Amino acid sequence: MATKRKSKGAYMISAVAEMYDIHPQTLRLYEREGLLRPSRSEGNTRLYTDEDLERLEFILNLARDLGVNIAGIAIILQMRERMEEMNRQMQGFVDYVRTEMLNRMQQGGAFNEAGLVPMRRQVIVPAAQKPEKKKK
Repeated sequence: MATKRKSKGAYMISAVAEMYDIHPQTLRLYEREGLLRPSRSEGNTRLYTDEDLERLEFILNLARDLGVNIAGIAIILQMRERMEEMNRQMQGFVDYVRTEMLNRMQQGGAFNEAGLVPMRRQVIVPAAQKPEKKKK
């Protein structure tokens, strides 16, 4: 779905509904179901940010193009958020390991003294075995 945004900022519900050719009640439903979380102005008007619009485009792609219902969209969004968090954690771990390795290499390259143990033998991981056929 092509983006229809022209500038950065916050958009009112009527503008968002018109940009994406959806009814404002659909946006309210998505908010009630927890799919969207627009901020509110002092007058309690919903304000949609560029990030909200990106999320809405993803939701509309799932609903319109793929036929996913609201419950399915909620599950997909939760899984997406979990995957993003796991990715952030993995990147943090990789950065930590990289930093530790560089620090230890700069301290003389003596890996054994730094706590790393060389492998003494090759480790062979067996492939998954096929189930045996039953004899008749």
